[in-house]
Amino acid sequence: VTAAGYLHISLIGRLTAPLQSSPFYPNNLMSAVLYVVATPIGNLEDITFRAVRILKEADIIACEDTRHTRKLLDHYGVSTPMVSYHEHNETARAGEIVERLRAGESVALVSDAGTPLVSDPGYRVVAAAAEAGFAVTPLPGACASIAALCASGLPTDSFRFCGFLPHKPGQRRKAIEAVSAETATLVFYEAPHRIVEAVEELRGVLGNRNAVLAREITKIHEEFLRGRLDELASRLGERESAAKGEFTILIAKADEPAATDEPVAAAVKRLERTGVSRMEAMKQVARERGLSKREVYSAVEQGK
Repeated sequence: VTAAGYLHISLIGRLTAPLQSSPFYPNNLMSAVLYVVATPIGNLEDITFRAVRILKEADIIACEDTRHTRKLLDHYGVSTPMVSYHEHNETARAGEIVERLRAGESVALVSDAGTPLVSDPGYRVVAAAAEAGFAVTPLPGACASIAALCASGLPTDSFRFCGFLPHKPGQRRKAIEAVSAETATLVFYEAPHRIVEAVEELRGVLGNRNAVLAREITKIHEEFLRGRLDELASRLGERESAAKGEFTILIAKADEPAATDEPVAAAVKRLERTGVSRMEAMKQVARERGLSKREVYSAVEQGK
């Protein structure tokens, strides 16, 4: 066989390799693949057999915090070497991981908990691997937002995942306003020390909608709080100490606008007489009637 012929055969073998890594060949670990592996969000039993196998057979595991992931690996007897990646070194690590793939190694990408890239780092690693032409294979599993949605009792036919709200009040309000017109269940993440403030801000922008707060999902102290946003804010405020664990906030879509014969401009003036600023009054009327702020502003100008 000539050198050119040998090269041709090698390339064909590489191109057809992905076909051999289907679930019907469980013992065949394809080389030069980036596996995106979902891990438990609490209960260590919430991991698939396939995920454990891939973690054992991969050449290296890329994880946010090696100390955190070590607990999971020790539980399942996994001794695969680890390398850390996080928001501060992800760009550099992405290049290193691509070089490992070029060397024919397989890499398992995990986050501290749940599905990688969902409000977690990993996007740059996946994008770099795909751009370089390597297979990226997802191993589905636990995800806090999906788990909370399924148990929330809110509509699941359509939902929008919004991730973490901004820390600064002004930016947070703008982020909420940007999704206020969504006709779907809204899903947010929030830290425990900001949960009361976030719920009150959500009520102020979205109105007093039905909502669910979920925390410690799959853990011993798993908790779901259901009610209107004002009720949830009150219940959280009555607690003697701040709740532990990140929250998943689920907000129902807006109630159907109530039928009324009151002109839009008159409704705005009525609210102004109660001490509400004109801008806030127009926003509230817009929310209540399912109108845009532009439409309300136009009606107010015409009513002068």
